[in-house]
Amino acid sequence: MSQQPSTPDPALSTLVGLAAYTELAAFGLLAARSVDAPDLAARQTLATAAGDALGRQERLLGLAVLPGPAGAASAMAPFDGALADFDARTAPSGWAEGLLKSVVGLGVAQDLCRELATGLADGAAGFAAAVGEPRTDDPATAVLADAASADGVLAARLALWGRRVVGEALGLVPVLLAAHPPLAALADRAREAADDGGASAQAWLVSRLTAEHTRRMDRLGLAA
Repeated sequence: MSQQPSTPDPALSTLVGLAAYTELAAFGLLAARSVDAPDLAARQTLATAAGDALGRQERLLGLAVLPGPAGAASAMAPFDGALADFDARTAPSGWAEGLLKSVVGLGVAQDLCRELATGLADGAAGFAAAVGEPRTDDPATAVLADAASADGVLAARLALWGRRVVGEALGLVPVLLAAHPPLAALADRAREAADDGGASAQAWLVSRLTAEHTRRMDRLGLAA
């Protein structure tokens, strides 16, 4: 069990809260898509992916949060409802759209946390180890890629849906930075660490997130 710091870095604590909340949302979406998946193999794959999200959340909370449900809830409380507008604007019309919302929308949120973590004075390595790198073999991505490759009409519809979802997800970036000053400070430090002084921290983040989204859509076999 990881030792809890006596005086947690406010930036680390805030970022852990956001990342843990994101993983909880990922669990909910993946579990829901597991229930209505079209076949047993997909149900099992997505259920396992949902469990992986809870595993990441547990590792993240261990970095800067008091143990137990109360500590987890306290860490995530500042972000409770942060995805409500995103959810309202991206209500899926079917199973595949719901799964793409999870892969793309929450993928952007996870990428945001990874980028912000590079601005941490302490704890960057621990955060990176807890959340991991973007996976080229992500099981939910594989399930969705198989479905899209078998149906050209579905693939075209999902490509359009992906553009809408990523637009809404990227729209959360300025909202989160404005509402949580420790995240804005991390964004400034992350941009400085990347030695990219020609753009604002927000513009730099959006550029990085957009590039990763393009790679994610490539793995899905869909046009970004």
